[in-house]
Amino acid sequence: MKNESLPVRALLAGARKLMDEEVALLKKLALIESPSDDARATKACLEFAATEARKLGGRVKVHKAPPSGGILSAEFGPRRVAKHLDNQAAKRIVLLGHLDTVWPIGTLKSMPVKQVGRKLHGPGVYDMKAGVAMALTALRLLNEAEYWRDSECAVELLLSTDEEIGSHASRALIEEKARGAAAVYVLEPAQGLAYKTARKGTGNWRIDVHGRAAHAGVDFEKGRNAINELARQLERVAEFTELKRGLTVSAGLIGGGGKTNVVPAHAWAEGDIRISKKADAARILAKFRKLKPIDKDCLLEVAPEINRPPMERTRGTVKLFERARELARELDWDLTEAATGGASDGNFTSALGVATLDGMGAVGLGAHAVHEQIELDELPRRTALVAALIAAQ
Repeated sequence: MKNESLPVRALLAGARKLMDEEVALLKKLALIESPSDDARATKACLEFAATEARKLGGRVKVHKAPPSGGILSAEFGPRRVAKHLDNQAAKRIVLLGHLDTVWPIGTLKSMPVKQVGRKLHGPGVYDMKAGVAMALTALRLLNEAEYWRDSECAVELLLSTDEEIGSHASRALIEEKARGAAAVYVLEPAQGLAYKTARKGTGNWRIDVHGRAAHAGVDFEKGRNAINELARQLERVAEFTELKRGLTVSAGLIGGGGKTNVVPAHAWAEGDIRISKKADAARILAKFRKLKPIDKDCLLEVAPEINRPPMERTRGTVKLFERARELARELDWDLTEAATGGASDGNFTSALGVATLDGMGAVGLGAHAVHEQIELDELPRRTALVAALIAAQ
C-alpha cells in the first residue's frame, strides 16, 4: 500500500479494532509507577516502552541521562532516510513524549488504575502515558498498512523521563533530535478536545534577604528585619505581571525567621514566571536583576531563570494544524486549536524554529490531581489522526 493511499477512515477503522489492545498497553504503562525523581522506577518504565517499540520494528536506543532514568529513542522507516535524509523527498518526523509522572511510588494503593464506564482513572494515565500508548499504536497502524514499504519518511519516537521536573537531563538530546526534522508531534494531553498551537515559556525565581538578627525586645533597633524587607520586595515583584502581554509572575513559597522574639536575619521566597513571547525573557530577567534593597542595611540575592522558552504560534505550527484539521474533517471532526499557560518539551523544539504541534494526546482531566482520568472513546480517532499526519507528511 503506497503512502498516498492511506485514507483516514481506514486508519480510524484500524484504530477501533486495536482499541482494546491500546487500552491494555496503557494500563500496563500506568501500572509501572515512574516518578521523575526515582531513576530506577523511570528506567523500568522506559525499558517496557523500549520492548514495545522493538516489537513494532523500531531501531531502539536507550540513552543514559543521569540523574534521570534515561531517554528512549526508536527509529521507524527506511534506515537511509533516518540516517542521511539523502534525497529531497525524504523527511523525518519526531514523536515526542515523556514517561515520568508527578506521582510517588505507592500512589497505586490509594489511586488504582481502574476503568469506570468509558473512563480510565489512574496516576499518569492522562499526563501522559495515554499519549505514549497512542504513539505506539499509531506506529502499529502504519506497520499494518505497509506504510514503510514505499515511504520516504522516517519517524523517531523520543520519550524522556524527567519532563515533569524541567527536562534538565534530556533537553540537549531533544534539541539534537529535533534539528532538521520536518515536524515534531507532541503527544501531551489535549486542551479540552483541541490541539495546542502555543504554550507559555516557564521560569523560576528566588529572592534571599539577609538582614541582621537582634533581640526583639532588648535590641530591636539594632536588628534589620529580613522578613519585612522581603515583604516589600514581593510587592515589587507582583507588579512585574503584565496580563495583556501574557506575562505573569507569582510567589509560590516563602520562609524566614526562627523565633518570634528574634528580629529575623534571613528570609526567602521562590516563585514562577510565565511568558508568551520569547522577547519577554530578557525583559523579565532584567527586572529581577535590577531589584535593590529598600533597607540599605539588608542584602539581596536574586536568582531568576527561564527554563523553557515559549512555544509561539509560528507559521510552521499553523501549517501543521491546518493539515491536521483538514484530515480531521474526513472523520467529521471539527478540530480546534488552543493556547495554554503550561509548558512541555515542545517548547524546546519550537524555539529551534522546528514546526511543532502539541496536545495531540488524550482527552481527559485531572493532570497532577487525584481525579486524573481519560475519555476512552476519544482514543481511536486521535490515534488515527496521529498516524494520518505522519502518512501525509
